[in-house]
Amino acid sequence: MKIFDLKPGMSISNAASQTDGDAVLLRLAPGIYREKVYIRNSGVSIIGMGDDPSDVVIEWDDYALFMMPDGVKRGTFRSYTFFIKGDDNRLENLSVKNTSGPGNKYGQCIALFAEGDRFKAVNCIFDSFQDTLFTGPLPLKEIEPGGFRGPTENDERIIGKQYYKKCRISGDVDFIFGSSVCFFEECDIVSKGPGYCAAPSTYEGCEYGYVFSMCRFINEGCPGGSAFIARPWRDYGRAVLLSCYLGEHINEKGFHDWDKTSAHDKFYFAEYGSYGPGASENRADFVHFPDDSSLKFYSKDKVLS
Repeated sequence: MKIFDLKPGMSISNAASQTDGDAVLLRLAPGIYREKVYIRNSGVSIIGMGDDPSDVVIEWDDYALFMMPDGVKRGTFRSYTFFIKGDDNRLENLSVKNTSGPGNKYGQCIALFAEGDRFKAVNCIFDSFQDTLFTGPLPLKEIEPGGFRGPTENDERIIGKQYYKKCRISGDVDFIFGSSVCFFEECDIVSKGPGYCAAPSTYEGCEYGYVFSMCRFINEGCPGGSAFIARPWRDYGRAVLLSCYLGEHINEKGFHDWDKTSAHDKFYFAEYGSYGPGASENRADFVHFPDDSSLKFYSKDKVLS
């Protein structure tokens, strides 16, 4: 394994590219790393060396509505602060932020664009407003021409599995979205305004989409009842909550169908053991409630196996 110790002003992208086929460990000293990070390697571990994830901050401010020199808007998938694609990559004890601002002014602003198998993020902060965390791959088809313009638009679509442990993910509209299988454990899902926490685009035939286990859905100034847990970005989107705390900002219907009434038998949203002021027995009629015997199907080992 190659090991690099970095300080603010040194390039994360350049260090991560020096693999020569070996695994790479980047140790980031505390401070602000002002960089649009691009990594297309496997076996890359990046660890913040501060006492807290807020001590090491990677930030950039690209946004979807920016007009590029060719007269085309930058779009969602070129707005990222941190792009990482490869297998067995890991982020730990650091923050990734897109500092552009609210979506009604700047559009989508991705903080982390993560794709690949066995990706892991532990004790990290991912912060933006709209579309904070993209868990690739892209859906199979775009709705509008050019909608997938970005680093993976021509890549083969391969479903990977991702694991998030004790992370803080904040935003307002669809701020966790994508097609990968993801297990979120003991994470804080923070709504900064009215909207939708997650927008899975799970592929047809996949048993798992997003699983949130022992997470807290909390808010920062989000009005009561104004946020939904998830809505299906594509017809087969899947999200399951297991023993999660739900704040008062969560709407009593829990989930939204994105007006896809014909897809109620295709997407799958479920809750088990939700508690807190946002928990409700008056959920939308398409929400499922697994029984005790079904829980083993959603264990971390089984989802990520």
